[in-house]
Amino acid sequence: MTALFMTSEMSIPFPDRIGAFVLRRCQFFITITRLILQTVVSLVSTPSLTNPAIRTVLFKQLYFTGFEAAKIIVLVAVILGTVIVSQVIGLVGGGNGSLTGKVLVWVVFLELGPLLTAMIVIARSGTAIATELGAMKINGEIAALERLGISPERYLLLPRVIGVTAAVVLLTIYFVLTSFIGGFLIVSFGHHIPYDQFIQGIVASLGLREVLVLMAKGIAFGLIIPLICCNAGMTVGTSATEIPQAATRAVITSLFSVFVLDGLITYLASLLAIA
Repeated sequence: MTALFMTSEMSIPFPDRIGAFVLRRCQFFITITRLILQTVVSLVSTPSLTNPAIRTVLFKQLYFTGFEAAKIIVLVAVILGTVIVSQVIGLVGGGNGSLTGKVLVWVVFLELGPLLTAMIVIARSGTAIATELGAMKINGEIAALERLGISPERYLLLPRVIGVTAAVVLLTIYFVLTSFIGGFLIVSFGHHIPYDQFIQGIVASLGLREVLVLMAKGIAFGLIIPLICCNAGMTVGTSATEIPQAATRAVITSLFSVFVLDGLITYLASLLAIA
């Protein structure tokens, strides 16, 4: 079956395959844009977050995505900070605390902090959202909501998007702070790092532009992850075997989108810095 599929795929002319790929990407972009608009409409319309049922789903999503992921964030952030500080000390020595602080800002604050946080959220919450909504779709729960006059976008999509976005932003800040403090403290036991130079290096390389880049990445990643995962779960058909496929599709598409957004935001920030 696989060989037959590959043979039929190869028989399609290359320009047609390129066109099909572009059409799929355009359809994906249109779908995500539609979901964003539906989320905004649901947020500003009545009852939106004043509805107790929607608030309950929101708080559960915040707890699962934010609070329960904090332990993993701490572990990964401390290990990352320790590794980076140790590598810098191994290259330039322990007396150059200023460079150590600058490298942490360049590597963790601007890049690895937001990316690793998004990857952890995708692995935990992204798969859970796609699987949960896929199961609800197959069991007829989403259709039942529609028959009762309840908007699935308002009840299912809105609280998950807001909850995941808020959790990703907070976890990103938490990751960066934990990485800075944990890495410095652990490495300080074996090497002498001047505290004042370390702080000076962070302050010298950390400005409004860097803070805005961090927040932009946190918000962008927090928005795109639940939108993709909700869409993957709600487009499941009638077979239970489609649920793991939807979860896998949600993870792969979310990772791809996060890396694309990361590169786009970094590039735009570099253009603004030059200007």
